[in-house]
Amino acid sequence: MYQNYIFDLYGTLIDINTDEWQAKLWKSLQILYGYRGAEYSYTEIKNEYGRLVEKEKAAVRRRHPEYTVIDIKIEKVFRELFAQKGVKVTKKELCFIAEAFRCFSTKYIKLYDGVIDLLDTLKAKGKRVYLLSNAQRVFTENELNMLGLTKYFDGIVISSDEECSKPDYHYYQTLFERYGLEKSESIMIGNDYISDIGGAADFGIDSLYIHQSISPEINGELRSQYTIMDGDVFKIKEYIVK
Repeated sequence: MYQNYIFDLYGTLIDINTDEWQAKLWKSLQILYGYRGAEYSYTEIKNEYGRLVEKEKAAVRRRHPEYTVIDIKIEKVFRELFAQKGVKVTKKELCFIAEAFRCFSTKYIKLYDGVIDLLDTLKAKGKRVYLLSNAQRVFTENELNMLGLTKYFDGIVISSDEECSKPDYHYYQTLFERYGLEKSESIMIGNDYISDIGGAADFGIDSLYIHQSISPEINGELRSQYTIMDGDVFKIKEYIVK
């Protein structure tokens, strides 16, 4: 049976609902930037954020033409929003802005039932646990710590650090090379049939698909060796933990 259990995060271990385009978020961000001397109108800061995100994506694509799916470091966008108004900020101030942005945009965040039981079981059996997440470290690191997950992982790879995302082959390869994993000993567990399951299949490892309410609709082939369609995390132990 498997020795390396590779988890997606959001929609697999963490149940989360965010809305990054709600008016309240951008009005709050406008005020925060104003506090530090970067004056924007509500619509201006929202529009500039969107423009700068696309600009940074284009820059990443130029740096990494080999990647099929890219990611960016969102801190660069927050910093540029200050720079455009001639304001310099410290790394600590930038982290606060990013944390506030995530806080204002999050409607709820919690672990799925059964997650801690599953991770405790894996560690008790001497299994190795890894995180491969399409996420922003400046958001995710805090949430892993807040929900008590960090201690369980033998390795963490976050897409914003690598500027590459699932289902890109290179992103999976990064995890395996960094931690010396063997494909035959590894399984991917995730809730996205393309990013998690399709990516794992293309990379050549087994996978377990778990369907949650925030999972994308399945419009193509589901290429997982194991499938849980009712979102019951407790079943993962029954299927793939020996």
